Amino acid sequence: MKSTESRAAEALRELLERVPAIRVLDVKQEVADAGKQVDILARLDADGRRYTLACEVESNGQPRYVRPALLQLRDYVAGRTPETIPVLVAPYLSPNVQSLCREEGVGFLDLEGNAYLAFGGIFIERQVASKPKTERRELKSLFMPKSAQVLRVLLRDPDRTWRVVELAEAAAVSVGHVSNVRGSLLDREWAEVSEEGLRLSKPDALLDAWAATYAAPTGQRVNLHTTLHGKALDEAARQALGTDAEEGQAVFASYSAAHWLASYARTGTHYFYADAKGLERLRSVLNLSSASNGQNVVVTLPKDEGLFLDIIEPAPGAVCTSPVQTYLDLVVSSERGTEAADHLRKEKLAWPKG
Repeated sequence: MKSTESRAAEALRELLERVPAIRVLDVKQEVADAGKQVDILARLDADGRRYTLACEVESNGQPRYVRPALLQLRDYVAGRTPETIPVLVAPYLSPNVQSLCREEGVGFLDLEGNAYLAFGGIFIERQVASKPKTERRELKSLFMPKSAQVLRVLLRDPDRTWRVVELAEAAAVSVGHVSNVRGSLLDREWAEVSEEGLRLSKPDALLDAWAATYAAPTGQRVNLHTTLHGKALDEAARQALGTDAEEGQAVFASYSAAHWLASYARTGTHYFYADAKGLERLRSVLNLSSASNGQNVVVTLPKDEGLFLDIIEPAPGAVCTSPVQTYLDLVVSSERGTEAADHLRKEKLAWPKG
């Protein structure tokens, strides 16, 4: 923490000294004033007036940790002159946390370079696109296959409250894995805990973050051709689909799943997830051949078989990836896929706010 405070003080001084209208008088760490402690006090002159920036430094900039710091800053400046300006400093502050600071009337600075200070005639605002490696790593971990199994279960019914053990059973992962996901969701305030257990509080924010980092599942992609089309293909496919691990797993995916969930625009190519046995069943029932005659069927054999745990059957035999998984796959497919994803989200993933 000492290192973070020192870096915060240096970053604050550097930011202020870049503004010609500001003359920095001093920047002090760990200052006690009128019985209240603050991590950094920076005194400065600006436009002929003296200001004091009271800074609280947090080593973790997630919302769960920022809120108490904002309350502490508000308590510190209460009863002081308007020239005392509250400022939050952290290694990284997400756009969501930056908005939270603005709502609370608190300036901010992070060590990535994002900054917002407004007082007197001074206005400083800076945004950078970069994220620290730790933030990227934590988000990547949250959306890895095992964690994704937990998220899919939660997003099926965001209003449902879960005990850790029952959530682990439903997601087919360990209790420890659920606990890790739980901590990440709580840190970002995407979930909340009550006496009854864990529930999502901001499913839209979770899904937005997932979509922003999502990559199509890895695995073998097989391009094939069928002479079937329209209703004939749909009827044949419904005979081949299913998620019995012994007999083979095969489900509608991407645009083909969206056709059954919230039809938007049909494509000439049909998409499936399958395992090896499921692929053979699709080959047989759909009379699939090599794509030399023109590709119109794409079957992906995903390494992540957890995808088969989250399926839906909107019509008899029409076994599809869930609305959440279908949405994610459409988002990364193409510009047309983004439009289909937006339509699906409005139809099937519109949750009450708050």
